Amino acid sequence: MEPRLRSGFWVLSSLIAVALCISLCGYPVSAETRRPKNVQVALRAKWPGTPLLLEAGELLSREWKDLFWEFIEVWLHTENRDSDSYTAKDCLKKIVNYGRSLLSEHLASVFEFSVTLRSASPKLVLYQQLAEESLSSFPLSDDISSVEGGISESHENREVKKPDSLLVGANPRSPGGKCCWVDTGGALLFDVTELLLWLRRPDEVARDTFQQPELFEFDHIHVDSSIGSPVAILYGALGTDCFKEFHLTLVEAAKEGKVKYVVRPILPSGCESKSSHCGAIGTRAPLNLGGYGVELALKNMEYKAMDDSAIKKGVTLEDAHTEDLSQEVRGFIFSRILERKPELTSEIMAFRDYLLSSTVSDTLNVWELKDLGHQTAQKIVHASDPLQSMQEINQNFPSVVSSLSRMKLNDSIKDEITANQRMIPPGKSLMALNESLSGKDQLLAPELKELTALRNIPPSAVRKLLSTLPPPESNMFRVDFRSTHVQFLNNLEEDSMYRQWRSNLNEILMPVYPGQLRYIRKNLFHAVYVLDPASICGLETIDTIISLFENNLPVRFGVVLYSTKFIQKIETNGGELPFAPVDNDSQFGEDLSSLIMRLFIYIKENHGTQMAFQFLSNVNKLRIDSADSAEDAPEMHHVEGAFVETLLPKAKSPPQDTLLKLEKEQTFNELSEESSMFIFKLGLAKLQCCLLMNGLVHEPNEEALLNAMNEELPRIQEQVYYGHINSHTDVLDKFLSESGIQRYNPQIIGDGKVKPKFISLSASVIGKNSVLSEINYLHSPETIDDVKPVTHLLAVDVTSKKGMKLLHEGIRYLMAGSRNARLGMLFNSNPDADLASLLFVQAFEISASSYSHKKRVLDFLDQLCSFYEVEYMHASSLDAESNQALIDKVSELADANGLPSKSYKSALIELSADKLRSHLDKVGKFLYRQLGLGFGVNAVITNGRVTDPIFGGTLLSHDLHLLESMEFKQRIKHILEIIEEVKWEEIDPDMLTSKFISDIIMSVSSSIATRDRSSESARFEILSAKYSAVILNNENSSIHIDAVIDPLSPSGQKLSSLLRILWKSIQPSMRLVLNPLDDFSSSDLTVYGPKAFFANMPLTKTLTMNLDVPEPWLVQPVVAVHDLDNMLLENLGETRTLQAVYELEALVLTGHCAEKEHEPPRGLQLILGTKSTPHLVDTLVMANLGYWQMKVSPGVWYLQLAPGRSSELYVLKEDGDGSQGMLSTKRITIKDLRGKPVHLEVLKKKGKEHEKLLVSSDDNSHSHKKETQNIWNSNLLKWASGIIGGNEQSRNHKSTSMDLIPHMAQEYDFEYELITYKWPSWLHKQKEKQRIIWAYKILFLDVIFPLSLEKVIFVDADQIVRADMGELYDMDLRGRPLGYTPFCDNNKEMDGYRFWRQGFWKEHLRGRPYHIRLFQYFINHITDIDLPNYAQHTVPIFSLPQEWLWCESWCGNSTKSKAKTIDLCNNPMTKEPKLHGAKRIVAEWPDLDLEARHFTAKISGEDVGPLEPAASQNSVSDHPSEDKESMSEL
Repeated sequence: MEPRLRSGFWVLSSLIAVALCISLCGYPVSAETRRPKNVQVALRAKWPGTPLLLEAGELLSREWKDLFWEFIEVWLHTENRDSDSYTAKDCLKKIVNYGRSLLSEHLASVFEFSVTLRSASPKLVLYQQLAEESLSSFPLSDDISSVEGGISESHENREVKKPDSLLVGANPRSPGGKCCWVDTGGALLFDVTELLLWLRRPDEVARDTFQQPELFEFDHIHVDSSIGSPVAILYGALGTDCFKEFHLTLVEAAKEGKVKYVVRPILPSGCESKSSHCGAIGTRAPLNLGGYGVELALKNMEYKAMDDSAIKKGVTLEDAHTEDLSQEVRGFIFSRILERKPELTSEIMAFRDYLLSSTVSDTLNVWELKDLGHQTAQKIVHASDPLQSMQEINQNFPSVVSSLSRMKLNDSIKDEITANQRMIPPGKSLMALNESLSGKDQLLAPELKELTALRNIPPSAVRKLLSTLPPPESNMFRVDFRSTHVQFLNNLEEDSMYRQWRSNLNEILMPVYPGQLRYIRKNLFHAVYVLDPASICGLETIDTIISLFENNLPVRFGVVLYSTKFIQKIETNGGELPFAPVDNDSQFGEDLSSLIMRLFIYIKENHGTQMAFQFLSNVNKLRIDSADSAEDAPEMHHVEGAFVETLLPKAKSPPQDTLLKLEKEQTFNELSEESSMFIFKLGLAKLQCCLLMNGLVHEPNEEALLNAMNEELPRIQEQVYYGHINSHTDVLDKFLSESGIQRYNPQIIGDGKVKPKFISLSASVIGKNSVLSEINYLHSPETIDDVKPVTHLLAVDVTSKKGMKLLHEGIRYLMAGSRNARLGMLFNSNPDADLASLLFVQAFEISASSYSHKKRVLDFLDQLCSFYEVEYMHASSLDAESNQALIDKVSELADANGLPSKSYKSALIELSADKLRSHLDKVGKFLYRQLGLGFGVNAVITNGRVTDPIFGGTLLSHDLHLLESMEFKQRIKHILEIIEEVKWEEIDPDMLTSKFISDIIMSVSSSIATRDRSSESARFEILSAKYSAVILNNENSSIHIDAVIDPLSPSGQKLSSLLRILWKSIQPSMRLVLNPLDDFSSSDLTVYGPKAFFANMPLTKTLTMNLDVPEPWLVQPVVAVHDLDNMLLENLGETRTLQAVYELEALVLTGHCAEKEHEPPRGLQLILGTKSTPHLVDTLVMANLGYWQMKVSPGVWYLQLAPGRSSELYVLKEDGDGSQGMLSTKRITIKDLRGKPVHLEVLKKKGKEHEKLLVSSDDNSHSHKKETQNIWNSNLLKWASGIIGGNEQSRNHKSTSMDLIPHMAQEYDFEYELITYKWPSWLHKQKEKQRIIWAYKILFLDVIFPLSLEKVIFVDADQIVRADMGELYDMDLRGRPLGYTPFCDNNKEMDGYRFWRQGFWKEHLRGRPYHIRLFQYFINHITDIDLPNYAQHTVPIFSLPQEWLWCESWCGNSTKSKAKTIDLCNNPMTKEPKLHGAKRIVAEWPDLDLEARHFTAKISGEDVGPLEPAASQNSVSDHPSEDKESMSEL
């Protein structure tokens, strides 16, 4: 037997990641005295079960990739041990024990719980999709295509279902009885002999390298795989013989460097019998999910739409729930009584039923509930097991509410709760994990995973480390541009033109009108522009500066000029100034920028700054006047003409002579070069033009300047308010001294769009024989014994020029001095590198390992790099003589720098090239597996942060200083302070070296940086916890939980069960402050319980079921013998438990689409599919936030722009740092059940920038040709009403109605489509079901309109159609987007209910009609359904003829005979049940109802149920009569 895994229990949605399965139940305080009924709910995955053994491997790989392979090896070596004795339970235990053996204690403690929750199943479904694509890529041979005998089909008795196009990961059938195969990209190999043959044929292997299969970031790549080797993907399952044979062969091949070995775990359908005893466990039973809640609430019966059909009999779940007898009932624990008196079982159970009935029937007065929250808190605090007590109160609230309300309340508890509620609102619930505010479904995996990096640190320090909050995303880094190279145009504090302005700095705190500037004689805003004066951007910016200056903008303006061509020379010269002036400018062209800079400096020094700025403006004026296009760059004659024009009015000598002299003598050349060098070192040249507002980087246009001022203003105001800035403060110096940086690199600093990449180095540091445990570090002079909190690891390919540049800059970085950082080299060269490269690497390794303490070791390495770059980097061929020359040079340089030359020489002569190549291969594999870096890629890893410097251009030593400064301030400093306080009592003192501490800091900081946690925190310590709190201390725990809980609120009840699970699993320390509402007398008493099982429910109350599921889930009922929206349990008869099964229909993929500097591209069409079927689902981008959503399932999906206008105008922009890379598709991987928004950025194609996406058609709506009825029928009948939306589980009605639709479509010849979508998470959610339905209909009409539909007609489920709907479809709406029927006004009895004739609506409509949508209204409230009426002044409504909607409540009988549809509107006077009204009002209803019943009975094979008698009122004919007849019917 397999383990039955019920969904009514707690759920971990990933390894050690806690989610919830909560039951919600609304009970009346009094109920019937008859025996109550039960309700049980399950939620299944849409896909069949997957093997638990494979799921365990996936869970382990989440913790560390190598654990996947270790688990395989452990299992293969022991799987046959005692195999005959294993039951399903034994198999589960065996799987768990093997997994636990690979984990540390804190992770192992919850591993079993994680396995039983099946959270890794979606990942296996993804592999099933890839397996199916693999099989479909090649035509199978005849012997493979034919099905061999002997394969047991374990699913042969299953119901055959119609394939679901969204379930792209359906398990493939075993091809010809083969359960494993290898995909090489060029062929599929089904036998080991074929694989061996392929490996022995180099020509085939080489051919397959050109068509290798695609690999993904989630793939399992064997640790011994060679990076450049051909890919071999094994599809198969651990536990099968074929997997073992293939695995052993491929491991050997990987070790020999022949293949890159990849495993994608899959057990094909039909292979269950070929798997080992435990290998197929989990595949035969449906996959029940957890992580959701269920609510049973009392139904609002204002809309009385009750199903009058009989309840089906005999439908039960396979895992029927038994009642928990261990829970207390009126002081009795019946499980213990039954143990003592088993012979009296029937009598004891009868007594229990009596107690339960009497419990439910207790009636409480309102005043008895007044202190219920405080009484509940007292009960919990005084319990021996507070968490269990809290959970039991939640689960059995109706049973304990009576005793709770009669409990004597302790004043101390009430007083403390009241005092706390002065600081936090009553009923508020919060939780924090290690001081980080968390949601109630917060994942614990990151917290526990980090403990691997903290295993040698005392628990008290570990808790502090885990409490480290990530830096806020809005960190401001100001570029410190202070230098003499800044040319300021004005000075608000000194210039005479500002003398009339006020000098009182407090003026900045005074309120002003929006947009009004404050004119204060103080340099508060420094707008310094960095620009090339020979660029169009630079010259246009100069004109902007002068214009703003002349308009007295209260800003100090300045510029820093640079030459783009001169910076190119600097880059060519390795980041250094050229040693001599470069006379030959043929390589870079004429340097007009340097000339303009020299002329600018001359004018400034001789005629003042303002005239120098005027000179630059004159250059632009002449450029524009003489150019054919405004896009033409300035030329030499523009510059010369501007110089002459500027100086001519004030020149004492001819300006032409001065110009010739300046050009010839290169006057001020040194100053101009230094200015360019300054910008190069700041890293700002890459931006071309930019604005520095007090050092903050912005775009250089006027709008950006004003926005920057508005953003900076509150910061200055705050500093002024607190006295940190006064009249004597230099604002610029203050800001730049506090947060200034000497180098700007957007890739390092980040601009909010691209988050830095972090990897955890903890496993690599701790692991034996790992690359990082063997590495030796270089240090700045005389700092080798200092602790280095910052570690730079340089991944370097010394055979490339860029790699050598990075290595050389690293050495210069240390030479410049750093007391906080060390440098480690990871030589990422190809193992086939020539001997000279190996000698160079060996020289570096010797220096780092043996002589890093020597004073001049860095000088030696710097000189060696320079020599190697010049002599060996570009050499076409090297021989033994040149290699000897390198050895001699190393020896010579060592001598010159005080290093033992003989040691170097002997080590290089005796170099084992094979051994060094093996080491390089090991390093390459480490970089590939940890960082995804192939051979030849250069990168910097700073305490786990990965930076690819080559992507951003030249990397300077200044960038390493920037990395050091940023990472130390943001992430590492706090960790260093904690580590410095640790008392290493259990560590050997000889191990406590500076390297040991530095390694610990590197390991911890890299691990913590990978966490995805909130940067928000709360001060829980200010709340008193003496009388009204639960405190559970565990000094050895590294996890601490603070929580504020209202135990009877929905969120508090979820938290209580979550906390109990955590206490059982990992025993964290807890401080739980209870915060109940102070008055429950007006509460609805809807409570949550920990299981999806409701015991002892009332019989005569109508209940409605709702599912509380995670945001990405779309679920629907698939087994339900009762209308789950209208449950009357007394109709169950002898059945004790009503059982319902829901199914996870799909996951919702959501996202936002943006277009830079534009509004979201409203109406942009997106399609989503697989490689083989690109268009499976589609959607439109909304105007609000560019939101979009689509349905998906686990698998690999591809998102792209839909063919047509969307793809004609737009392209997808590639993720990155703002580069112009374009994509045709975006790959999206769905490998779990947690949603993650997808952010898209699109760009208009070149030449399409001014075209609109949405254009009006030449033919408006009234010019469309009329379609025939058949065409309309095939195109329009998308039966959505009553199926769309519904509530949080999207469709909530009897599953039989879903099952009948395909049969009805066949019988009545119509097409249909079921439309499902999710309410956007950022929109306010309605809670009452009827309002939810209304809101969903508007959302569908307004924003989630399917691309394939031209029109939608909403027809209510309670609406009887008497006409051809094609007539309505073809109706001319006269160009208006909406068509509604106005409310009738001829039933005078209802005049008092016509709210639109008075008050707000009368004033707002101004004579326009108030329309009724094709569904009911909630009278006297302005709700979402009133939106079209409210907006009809701007979104006009076409008023449909009155006969298109007749409703008895509002229309008189005189117009009934003309009605084309009859709507069973709710009557606010009588509130008559809808089915009763249908029989009375609609003459054809009995025949329609009987036809539907017969059809349903024919499909289900059941008898037609009895019809309820018609209403007592006489049926009303369709003939006209007096209005008084209709009045008598109300």
